[in-house]
Amino acid sequence: MKNPSALKKIGAVAVCAAGIIFSSPVLARDANKTQFPVVFAHGMSGFDDILGYDYWGDDYGTFVLDPCDKLFETNCNGDINDNQRSFVSSVTPFQSSEVRGYQLANNIESYMATSGASQVNIVSHSQGGIDARKAARLLRERKGYRVVQTHVSISSPHRGSSAAKFILDYYANSVTETLANYFGDVIYGSGNDAIAGAKQLVYNDYDPNDGVITGMKAFNQKYPSSTSYVANSVSLMTAQDGSSVNPALWLLSELIYDIDGDGYCYDDCNNDGAAGQGDGNPNERDDDGLVGINSQQQGYRMEYAECWGCLDYVWERTSLGYVSDINHPNSTQMTSSAYVINQDHLDVVGVGPDTFDEMEFYAAITDYIADRGN
Repeated sequence: MKNPSALKKIGAVAVCAAGIIFSSPVLARDANKTQFPVVFAHGMSGFDDILGYDYWGDDYGTFVLDPCDKLFETNCNGDINDNQRSFVSSVTPFQSSEVRGYQLANNIESYMATSGASQVNIVSHSQGGIDARKAARLLRERKGYRVVQTHVSISSPHRGSSAAKFILDYYANSVTETLANYFGDVIYGSGNDAIAGAKQLVYNDYDPNDGVITGMKAFNQKYPSSTSYVANSVSLMTAQDGSSVNPALWLLSELIYDIDGDGYCYDDCNNDGAAGQGDGNPNERDDDGLVGINSQQQGYRMEYAECWGCLDYVWERTSLGYVSDINHPNSTQMTSSAYVINQDHLDVVGVGPDTFDEMEFYAAITDYIADRGN
């Protein structure tokens, strides 16, 4: 943890504790501006929106890093520095991360050429966190230096999702239609390959006889969480119990019965598509409706804290250790629910309405990146 972040965390805790004494307007402040632009990488089914909601927006469709830099502007994020730079990448909604990661790298390279940026930070959600690791490696190889400074992955299935294998196993002849029921007609757009997208998120190679090696195990070996490609890799993790998860995700988790959450096991020991194993309790807080907590960590785990009267904040919890070999985290990293955000898989990208404050959440992430000098 960098000293500025540590001091900010201590200060924020003090502010929250003393909130009844000091007036909040004096304490509130904008997130610091990052040195390099923040690139947003969306997950499966995303493009400009997801389920009719702006992907990187709040419940009202306002982009989370839109600063209030115009006179009388109201649809903006008042916690963002007026000069903050950001770029929203769009890749094929339903495809493998081999394809999507290549597209993401191209998008970032084009943005760098037009903006003059020499390096970037990436904030990703779900499959976007997987795409980002391939993009980071490609950018390093193309540019000859490490382009990505900080990568914050949110709710990403780095070690697979049992939902993907469930769909392939039970809806093999109608994968596209099944996913369309959840994600809408965007799946019928040009370039989409629902089967390739689902096979990407199964931990082991789903079909050893199809001539193509797929799955997260092989992908993680090829595109590791390496400091050669990303200077600082961190994760924000989500989970909710069955009583509060999004209804569509709740239904899916009920069909699967027990999404792998906090069971300790290397590889996919119960052949459900995700590394690790479930513990037989489907309604505990160890998954977010799509991804178990034992799949979500790359690099350091982060804690997110809300603060009344001051900017929310995130920081690294280094005591849990750094996950560089994504296929083989230790038992604590695989099973601990410490610092997991109490939200489902879609709450953190503005699919609502709900009580989650997307504006402050992404302002806190931006502030963290800025405090690292990135």
